[in-house]
Amino acid sequence: MSTTGARPGSADTPGNPFPPHALHDYALLADGERGALIGPDGAIGWLCAPCWHDDAVFANLIGGRGVYAVTPRDTYVFGGYYEEGTLIWRSRWVTVDGIIECREALAFPGDPERLILLRQLRAVDNPARVTLALDPHADYGRAPLDPPRQPAPGVWELRTGGLHLRWQGPASAVPGAQGLTADLDLAEGERLDLVLECSGSPLPRALPRAEELWRTTEDAWRRVMPKLENTLAPRDARRAYAVLRGLTTRDGGMVAAATTSLPERAEEGRNYDYRYVWIRDQSFAGQAAAAAGAPELLDDAVRFVTERLHDDGPDLAPAYTVHGAPVPDQRDLDLPGYPGGFDRIGNQVRKQFQLDGFGEALLLFAAAARLRRLDDTGWKAVALAVRAVAERWQEPDAGIWELESRKWTHSRLSCVAGLRAVAEAAPRHPLADTCTRLADTILTATAANSVHPDGHWQRAPDDPKVDAALLLPAVRGGLPAEDPRTRATLEACRRDLTQDHFVYRFRHDGRPLEQAEGAFLLCGFVMALAEHRQGRRASAYRWFERNRGACGASGLYAEEFDIAQRQLRGNLPQAFVHALLLDSAARLTGPPE
Repeated sequence: MSTTGARPGSADTPGNPFPPHALHDYALLADGERGALIGPDGAIGWLCAPCWHDDAVFANLIGGRGVYAVTPRDTYVFGGYYEEGTLIWRSRWVTVDGIIECREALAFPGDPERLILLRQLRAVDNPARVTLALDPHADYGRAPLDPPRQPAPGVWELRTGGLHLRWQGPASAVPGAQGLTADLDLAEGERLDLVLECSGSPLPRALPRAEELWRTTEDAWRRVMPKLENTLAPRDARRAYAVLRGLTTRDGGMVAAATTSLPERAEEGRNYDYRYVWIRDQSFAGQAAAAAGAPELLDDAVRFVTERLHDDGPDLAPAYTVHGAPVPDQRDLDLPGYPGGFDRIGNQVRKQFQLDGFGEALLLFAAAARLRRLDDTGWKAVALAVRAVAERWQEPDAGIWELESRKWTHSRLSCVAGLRAVAEAAPRHPLADTCTRLADTILTATAANSVHPDGHWQRAPDDPKVDAALLLPAVRGGLPAEDPRTRATLEACRRDLTQDHFVYRFRHDGRPLEQAEGAFLLCGFVMALAEHRQGRRASAYRWFERNRGACGASGLYAEEFDIAQRQLRGNLPQAFVHALLLDSAARLTGPPE
């Protein structure tokens, strides 16, 4: 291997040598404690450290400084794939002269205090010519990078903001205005390991060994990954599980997405920070894990939600940090943002009340109880959630879509589903009768003012439109499949909210559906479950397959899918979409429930 110092990108590359790409082209590296997005050019342009919601050290994705790239110097066509049952990614470039691969991973399971990012470069066919660039900048790119030090050949020490970094890379890398850069020439078959550490405190003196880290990461993924052989699409189900596992910390909290500020719709102002744990999303993931026979993720979800209920009871917030702390207030960063959007961190969700979160928590606990995985502490959390529903079900709330506070029908029916699930999971438990009576009370009151004259559930007493979220309570058993309101709601959603077997949440106004927002992939998988519950297996499979195909090249799903442009929209990867894919893949193989 020979190396020479160089600047990243070719000499004729104008502006940013590593510009953002379409979300379709990104892959995720995650270790449970944080995640990175890697683009087709081998550039890691998004990574927060040391934790999910901490400041980004690579913020190129949203217009800040900071990138870590391994890129071919010759013209190339990119590709890549995940090693089966892992979040170990293989970037692959076919150049005019040969084939280059770079194996990529965050060492798994992650250490909450120190991340280790592994990259293994290999010249597969013919020699390889690549450029390396490491340019970290804390505080979303705003913190300067101190001059790098090389205490030993091939070992570089860097400081930016309050972060300590150490890079095992080429000794010939050249410090400059763009961090550390180098051109490398690898002989055919030659490998080069790159190890990057990052911590908020001084790093240990001993250098981690790449070979050992790769081995422990591979072994750890093998241990945590269930086979999921009885699912409808085992390979995609395993990838969805791997994503959910990668988004879940050792304390049990699962972030809703790895990113912030990726727009749901260009220039519409719908940019949000999803690097926090939503109680609803966590409950979705736990229920999916239960359905798929993968109880470890179920246990994580139960543990996190239980702790939050014991802490906050009826004042349960819709979302928390992975440490169980309040979500910070929303603020802008004064960065350019991802194209079509703008930068934003924090989330105003902390100021909302979302009643359906209690219903989803009860559904989660019921799933654990059915598998005999709910202990006394969990049952105390059930009691707290039941009491909260009894006290607050008549209050207006922000609902599943986090809109203005109203008496959303979905929120109340979700509580009905959760209460009935608890009563059915433990019919001899002292809470069972209370749950049944409360569910009947809420259902009766909701039916009195939230059923449309056409027979379907409507969004709210004062909003006659249908909403795809109204399919979910019946899917969860809140109402029988044969209930006329269940069937009418399914028919209304199919008639008013679907296009080409994709599903939209609701009609914003008189515009065509696709002009207001993208299709909502969560709702597409819920539609598959709703059709399956009616005994329409072929139709359920068609909805499932259509939405299963709406992923990026790496198999990741965002929140929305732009049908016209075949593009992902919103933060990436969106956990609740992967959860509902896993849930559907597990349930559609069995009889209607």
